[in-house]
Amino acid sequence: MYLVTELHETAARPERAYLVGVRDEEVRIVEAESLLRELSGLTSTLGIETAGTMMVGLRTRSAATLVGSGKVEEIIAAAKAEGADSIIFDKTLSPVQQRNWEEASGLQVYDRSELIIDIFGSRARTREATLQVELARLRYSLPRLAHSYGDLHRQRGGRYGTKGSGEQKIELDRRQIAKRIADIEDELELVRKSRATQRKRRERLALRRAAIVGYTNAGKSSLLNVLATSADVLAEDKLFATLDPTTRRLDTGSGSVLVTDTVGFVRNLPHGLVEAFKATLEEAADADLLVHVVDASDPECDIQYETTRKVLAEIGADTSKSILVYNKIDRMPDRTPLEFVSVRHQGAIFVSARTGEGLPALKAAIEAALTADEAEMTLSIPSMEYALVPLLYREATVVSEEHDGENTIVRCRVPDRLVSRVERFRI
Repeated sequence: MYLVTELHETAARPERAYLVGVRDEEVRIVEAESLLRELSGLTSTLGIETAGTMMVGLRTRSAATLVGSGKVEEIIAAAKAEGADSIIFDKTLSPVQQRNWEEASGLQVYDRSELIIDIFGSRARTREATLQVELARLRYSLPRLAHSYGDLHRQRGGRYGTKGSGEQKIELDRRQIAKRIADIEDELELVRKSRATQRKRRERLALRRAAIVGYTNAGKSSLLNVLATSADVLAEDKLFATLDPTTRRLDTGSGSVLVTDTVGFVRNLPHGLVEAFKATLEEAADADLLVHVVDASDPECDIQYETTRKVLAEIGADTSKSILVYNKIDRMPDRTPLEFVSVRHQGAIFVSARTGEGLPALKAAIEAALTADEAEMTLSIPSMEYALVPLLYREATVVSEEHDGENTIVRCRVPDRLVSRVERFRI
């Protein structure tokens, strides 16, 4: 009975990880400490407790273990003293380094890239997101086969939130993995074609599109929920709470806009995930307007802002037409820093998705940005030309419609491509 109870308590206890940050000639101490704090947040998202942390300076790299042998012993001793089950590095480990660390410590050892892939796996809900995570995971695992086939049989986190989630053994050889990667790429191509078809249908509706982008946990989903009250998007105070894009219609008062919530960004996002999630991020790349959300209460919001812009540039998104939104201002008793932000980023909007403060201004800014290239016109359209009225509803912003005898009086904002067609009816 005692044995059964002990096993039950062990199984119920969450994993404890010892986190190792690395500073070198590329990553200075301030950024390294910031990344280490973020690594703790990432582990917490997976339900892993932080047993302890250590920052190490890296002057010369060891091909076998990344750091010198003395530092290896120090890290392992500290991890075991804290009762850690695993060691997580905030630096990419090579397959050889990862294997050597596990052999030396007897603990599970992984890096930031694998941790993020596992988080994405835990959040995947749709077939598309599940495929994207599996693709990233297989691409991450494939090079590790070249060094030790035994790596395939090591138990590591499976695809969380999917059938067979939890720890699972990888039993595919290199050829089978390569074939599976090809199969997933083919299936994702079909998903992309389906998404492109959906996008064309939305374009035929002539509704302008805005994409909410930003660093993970900036409050993008919460913002969509309050902007479009029917959105009902999962919003949690965790990193990567949602992966799948959600598109909802937003009524700005004089028209409708399609607003899409996209996956959040993070520093040092594994390149494989950027590639795998391009289908999802296309929603941002193809949007007419980017609503860039920043967590105003986070002291590292400037770094997060630049990280998001960097990833957006990588996927080919046009950042020239965007609105900068500082969210969570309700968490800032002292709003003096926002005064400096407003000077540095003129036109920035300050809101609270929780209290609703600033939301009317945000809606107005979205509408103004999307209609900036439209000409305000009042048109008197005769009955014989009435076909122009539904055209205006489809491709312009109609403010009002009245009838004056045989003519229809339409006040509207007309995009440049239609001006020449309706100019003769202007009054």
